[in-house]
Amino acid sequence: MAYLGVRVGEAGWARITDELFTARTGALAVRSVALAAVVTAACTVLGVVLAFLVTRTDVPMRRLFGLLAALPLAVPSYVAAFAWVSTVEGFEGFWAAALVLTLVSYPYVYLPVAAALAGVDPAQEEVSRSLGRGPWRTAVGVTLRQVRPAVGAGALLVALYVLSDFGAVSIVRVDVLTRAVFTSVNLGFDRTGALVLATVLVALTALVLLAEQLTRRRGARYARVGGGAPRPPTRLDLGVLRWPTALAVTGVIATALGVPAASLLRWSVEGVSRPGSIAELATAARNSLGVALLGTGLTVLLALPVGLLTTRVPGPLAVALDRLTYLSHALPGLVIGLSLVFFGINVAYPLYQSVWLLALAYAALFLPLAVAAVGSAVAQAPPGLEEVARSLGRRRAYVLRTVTVPLAAPGIGAGAALVFLTCMKELPATLLLRPTGLDTLATELWAQTSVSAYAAAAPYAALLVLIAAVPTWWLSARTGVLTRGGG
Repeated sequence: MAYLGVRVGEAGWARITDELFTARTGALAVRSVALAAVVTAACTVLGVVLAFLVTRTDVPMRRLFGLLAALPLAVPSYVAAFAWVSTVEGFEGFWAAALVLTLVSYPYVYLPVAAALAGVDPAQEEVSRSLGRGPWRTAVGVTLRQVRPAVGAGALLVALYVLSDFGAVSIVRVDVLTRAVFTSVNLGFDRTGALVLATVLVALTALVLLAEQLTRRRGARYARVGGGAPRPPTRLDLGVLRWPTALAVTGVIATALGVPAASLLRWSVEGVSRPGSIAELATAARNSLGVALLGTGLTVLLALPVGLLTTRVPGPLAVALDRLTYLSHALPGLVIGLSLVFFGINVAYPLYQSVWLLALAYAALFLPLAVAAVGSAVAQAPPGLEEVARSLGRRRAYVLRTVTVPLAAPGIGAGAALVFLTCMKELPATLLLRPTGLDTLATELWAQTSVSAYAAAAPYAALLVLIAAVPTWWLSARTGVLTRGGG
């Protein structure tokens, strides 16, 4: 934020107004907001319906559907766009981008809603049924109201993701703010204009966060208090709709996963056969794993004190620090990348063109994911055990290392898996900050796709999806929908 303020301020008010108050800027902003609104609405409907079906109905193969419905999260948006563009002739434009982003983003709604539905107290639903309400009326009026916070949180993630997305909109050729910013910076002909547009993008994300905050306050009365009874809810009998519903779910999953899988398989056979391609693929995979693991480790390390503070020492300072972590998460990767390029050149030159600066970008972008995981995991660790250890004369650092962190390790691990997944898929900041000569799966895929070399790009895309599928499976397993009781 400081970087944007300084650099945009240097341009002067006249230059700022000349860039802001133009038909092009207005069109870019409107198109960005419209795309975010369409995709968020579609993902909300799709994610809630799928979550409800796999957790609260007797749809056939619900455990399999519960896993497959989460797997599109492992497909980066630019990989999905590449698969559709290389398969469907003339696939480009606003609605093409909306389709691709919806298919890869709905798990952001599906996963938290499925987790909430799997663990929600069924007592309120039973009371509703005992008062004469039918199953469908209870589902809409009681069940879905109890998981409204999860729906809102998932919808917020989708909106922020779409506003900051660069890869998919570039491949399907939709002019939105992120594409305009990157084009101006990459070509180098109008960096000031690019920064002004980036400021507009930041303002839009701030408005989205404000709207979500206001909505969450109004919806707070629907939140359930207490842990609830640990028993499975009564499943809704779909009757004659069981198999038609299963067919519809299969169609959604096949569209989200089948097109990318078929396209990647078709092009990968030719791509891997190129001389030297196996070695290049192995190098890119090693680099991707290295920078993602480094970014994940740094992010979790920075998240530990914030998560511990917000959980064990609540207060104004803890709340302020927790909220501040979300500020950088709301900024697009392009803005983070630009600011850290400036930081590396002018303030910390030894870090410039190093993997540490890229890891810092990952930490700035994805710190809230780790903070939330650490905070929730530590909250579930009984503080009485820590007090017993302190009463036996152990120091705080020893208690933290031997009691608190081991108890919270599963939750911290889930947060680390989510951070690792997002680091593997991140593209714009990686393009701007990677050291010269360090090619990752994402950057190699982008380079080959930019020149329509689909056969050369496919192996990188396929391997990226396979690696990302591992943490995605871990996350879906933790929602509870894969257990017999939850799904």
